[in-house]
Order: sequence, then structure tokens, then C-alpha cells
Amino acid sequence: MPVLPGAEPYRHEGGEVGVLLCHGFTGSPQSLRPWAEFLAERGMTVSLPLLPGHGTRWEDMQLTGWQDWYAEVDRELRALLERCTQVFVFGLSMGGALTLRLAAQYGDRISGIVVVNPANKVHGLAAYALPVVRHLVPSVPGIVSDIKKEGVAEVGYPRVPLHAAHSMRTFYRLVDAELPQVTQPMLLLHSRADHVVPPADSARVLSRVSSTDVTETVLEQSYHVATLDNDADRIFEESHAFVLRLAPAAGEESKESNDSVGPGAGDVRVPRENRQGDQVGQQEGTATGG
Repeated sequence: MPVLPGAEPYRHEGGEVGVLLCHGFTGSPQSLRPWAEFLAERGMTVSLPLLPGHGTRWEDMQLTGWQDWYAEVDRELRALLERCTQVFVFGLSMGGALTLRLAAQYGDRISGIVVVNPANKVHGLAAYALPVVRHLVPSVPGIVSDIKKEGVAEVGYPRVPLHAAHSMRTFYRLVDAELPQVTQPMLLLHSRADHVVPPADSARVLSRVSSTDVTETVLEQSYHVATLDNDADRIFEESHAFVLRLAPAAGEESKESNDSVGPGAGDVRVPRENRQGDQVGQQEGTATGG
């Protein structure tokens, strides 16, 4: 099947600091493309793969599961580790869950992680019905384009394939059990208003990871797909500053590329020693958020 316009994977050969970006469930690389290009313009080697079953038609996702999606990002990470001296992993929504599992599995081979509205659980009664309903109903209405900014749309599926949603639910349980194995520096950004993944998921991640260098940022002007929303520039700049703090070589590569990072992009955030994850709201989200 042809790939939807805008959903193509993106790769850029830059310097010795690499970044892997992971998109979300039923979404595509388009949701992270501006972020990837921002990092590439600052001299980094960037990989933004298209997850199997995504970016074509929703029926194709029915034949894939979490093992396929994870295998793709795992393969891309291995390639970056061979190419670069330091590697970071960024993710949105289910891509955040993929990021967290990579962090748990690879330990200090990953220099740091950035997650935006990371998904941790399938909420509501639908979660309990999925094992049965997926055999009766192939799909439900989609969850893409939860964006506050006018005139912006996400490239993704109009339907959620329930076999894939069931696999995603299994994956979230696996990742949740592995969260204590996450020890890398982490920047977590979450929207105060999110109609797909509730802030409770971010609170859960913050409360269970073992990382001591953790920064939490609340996004006030964006919904779920914050990387395409009003807070996108803030996400890009804070994540770039996070990388510069942990990989000073990225700053030298940025200078060599003769690109300006923009005002405030080089500011260093002070790691929070006392995490505030328990203060994040506990609202319920869409049953198949991701």
C-alpha cells in the first residue's frame, strides 16, 4: 500500500549525537517531523521511522502488534548506536511507551529520553471489553488530530483497529512493569488538557521510573499532539537544551552547521530532585489512547 502523503519516515545524517523519535498509535512520522527537522538543523543525526502497519490504511494495522512496532524502533536505535557516540530517544504518546521500554532495555547506552504525553494505560470500561469486542467489531472511531491550534491536522487513521489496540494494551502493561529499570535523565512534557491520554499516565511514569535527573514541564496551550500544537516550539527548544546539557558535543556540531538555535534554546533546565508526579491531574482519557 502507498504511504499517506506526509507520513513518510525521515532520516538525517548529522554529527556524533543521534536522536531516535517514536511516533504514536495510529499516527505517523508527520506528527514529529517538525521536531526531527529542528534537531537535524542543529547538527544532529536523526532517525524518525514509520512504525509497521501505520501510514497506509487502518486495516493494515490489524495484522501488526506491539512486537512489530517495538522491533522497528529497536532496529533504528541499534543503527544509531553504531553510528553515534551518544544517542537520545524521544517519543510522543505510544511512542513515549516505546521510548521508555528502549530505556529500560538499553540502560546507559541511551544518554537521555524525552517523552511527550506518554501513554501508560488503556483507560475505562473499553479496556476490559477489548479482548472480546475485538473479535466482533474490527474498529472504532479514530483518535488523531487532538490539536488545539487552528488549521493544523495530524496525518493518521480515522479508525482504531481493535486487534492492534488490544496488543497496545498488553504492551502498556509490560512497559509499566519495566519502568523501575528506567534510570536515564528524563524530560517529560505533558499537556494540562489532553483528550486522548490523561495526565494520570504521566504521573504514573514519574512515580515509577528510577531516574534521579527528571524534569517535568506542563504544556498549557496544547492538547494531545503537542508537537504540532501551540507549545511545539517550547518542546523543541527544551529538548534541545536537554541534549546540550548531557551531550556538549551537540553544541559544537550546532555551531559547525551555522544554524541559530533561537532565543532561549540553550537554557539549561535544573533537574528536579523532588518529582511532582503525584500532583498531576487524575482525569480519565479515551479508552484507546495512544
